[in-house]
Amino acid sequence: MNITKTIIRLAGVSLLVLGALTVTNAANADTWRYAHEENKGDVQDIYAQNFKEYIEKNSDHTVQIYRFGALGESDDIMEQTKAGILNFVNQSPGFTGAQIPEVQIFFIPYLMPTDMDRVVTFFRNSTAINEDFPKLYADNGLELLGMYPEGEMVITVDEAFTSPEGLKDKKMRVMTNPLLSATYSAFGAIPVPLPTGEVYGALQTSIINGQENPIFWIESEQLYEVSPNLVYTSHGWFTTAAMANKRFYDKLQNKDKQLIKSAADHAFEEVIVHISGLADKALERIQARNDEVTVTRLDNTQIEAFKARAQQVEQKFIEMTGNSGKELLQQFKKDLNNVQHRH
Repeated sequence: MNITKTIIRLAGVSLLVLGALTVTNAANADTWRYAHEENKGDVQDIYAQNFKEYIEKNSDHTVQIYRFGALGESDDIMEQTKAGILNFVNQSPGFTGAQIPEVQIFFIPYLMPTDMDRVVTFFRNSTAINEDFPKLYADNGLELLGMYPEGEMVITVDEAFTSPEGLKDKKMRVMTNPLLSATYSAFGAIPVPLPTGEVYGALQTSIINGQENPIFWIESEQLYEVSPNLVYTSHGWFTTAAMANKRFYDKLQNKDKQLIKSAADHAFEEVIVHISGLADKALERIQARNDEVTVTRLDNTQIEAFKARAQQVEQKFIEMTGNSGKELLQQFKKDLNNVQHRH
């Protein structure tokens, strides 16, 4: 991040702190502060806007939304939420995993289904997500309001590949997530943890050779301009979580707690509608804008070579998380098996 951006971010945080200090009791504040990791019109922003609209329609409260970069990177907005400066935050387990190791389960490759119907059914009905995860977040000072999928992960790289050998020694950007680093190491690449704001420049200057993200974010951040080879490996979906500062939430009256839960449920349903067809449309726009873009979709045989390496990542997850992670993984697989039977 350059000096100008840093000054702007610090100024924004200072104003936010000042605003928070003018409220005698944050739990009773009429204006609630909500930050997320994405740009205007992206999936997290759609969720946040629908959350805001529901709150403001059904109460006298207002919600102030801060988008990507306004208050810093993902780690910054989480720190501000845990400190009580922000009331709500959206953050991917890709970043939260450093604090709550068990949420890295979403980065075990090929654990999640690949089609949207099964993914959505899983999020709606999963015991792991709806019962186990809230306890893990609560232990870290966060009230989990809900988790939702944003889109299939797509790898962009300087040279298209169809096998793990094609990723050998490629420097791949990863979120600050130990298990995601283990995934790309298993795939043969060299993981390079970087904050989101540094990815474009790192690709442009060949500090890294590639990265992964859902296709709408690849479009939104114009990453295809500097990393034009898109590879669909079917290895996972990008997941995010909406959270509240637990001290703030616990002090609320029951009617406000219910209001927030209802707003979160409403926002989830709106996001599911929004992401339907979103990936295909984003890819079409990318291809229309840049004729250097290539698209590679691995076939089942090619995918099997990556799946074979994914087994060691699952074992790494258990090593990182111990019995709690092992039990969570068992529940996760049980939930996924139930999804298979529903379809």
